[in-house]
Amino acid sequence: MPDTCVIGIDLGGTKALSGVVAADGTVAHRAFRSVPKAASTEDVLALLVAAAREAEDAAGVAARAVGVGIPSLVDQRTGTAGATMHLPLGGVAVRDILAERLGVPVAIDNDATAATLAEHRAGAARGAQTAVLLTVGTGVGGGLVTGGEVMRGVSGAAGEIGHMSIDPNGLPCVGDCPNRGCLERYVSGTALGRRVRETAEAEPKSAFARAAAEGSELDGALCTELAHEGDPLAIGLLTEMGRTLGVAIANLVNLLNPEIVVVGGGTMAAGELLLGPARETVAERALAPSRDQVQIVPTHFGDAAGMIGAAFLAHDRAGA
Repeated sequence: MPDTCVIGIDLGGTKALSGVVAADGTVAHRAFRSVPKAASTEDVLALLVAAAREAEDAAGVAARAVGVGIPSLVDQRTGTAGATMHLPLGGVAVRDILAERLGVPVAIDNDATAATLAEHRAGAARGAQTAVLLTVGTGVGGGLVTGGEVMRGVSGAAGEIGHMSIDPNGLPCVGDCPNRGCLERYVSGTALGRRVRETAEAEPKSAFARAAAEGSELDGALCTELAHEGDPLAIGLLTEMGRTLGVAIANLVNLLNPEIVVVGGGTMAAGELLLGPARETVAERALAPSRDQVQIVPTHFGDAAGMIGAAFLAHDRAGA
């Protein structure tokens, strides 16, 4: 049994997943924590420390390094979070604060970039020279691989696919984003929940309206559950969202000519109900030969991709 371990943490807008991860991506222990609603900066930092300690306790050995993926732009020079849409981390020196509190080296990166690293190093995009990853959860994250390397851009801000505008006169974005019609306003768990609530109000005899009357939360998870049960309105909402996702992927295919596009995040619980319409739209909209060469697939690591990628960052930092 090793005398130390490496821990990866994937922080999203609503949850944090931590685990003890080997250098080959094998996960030995996992711990799940919910992010409190209206969490303060200190709440989020304390949650990250607690998530690391919980994984460490489960392993029964001390951590030698911790990697964290956060839903923010990250300045790799300082380990400071930049623009953050869903959590109060903008301007916070997350890497150094966590390193001080945990007493070990900490590596930090954007959560989707971490997931991209996992899928490229050991998952669905393994060996690809050009690849795209989208994480469709509370918002939409993205990651790019070019020349066989994860692309971060001049300041670590590359891959913000969720803020690609698909409607210049569309809905205003949220948080620090000044744009309108951003992809994540139409394709995300948040967007799907909004469409569910709109449909429940417009269709008082629908399964959505009945669920609301019974006290169920009208969110994307409910839509996915009802769609798998065959509800036509739920299937229609996922089809609509899948086709919008396909428009964005077609743009990326035309721009980058990738070998593979990997789609992950919480909304992938919908599976082919989401990816099928996306593939059909890419076939209709993307240019040949790119549209005929690209594969569009779910993540290999599922919801653990960000955690595993964060741990890879920590392994690299620790030299393990």
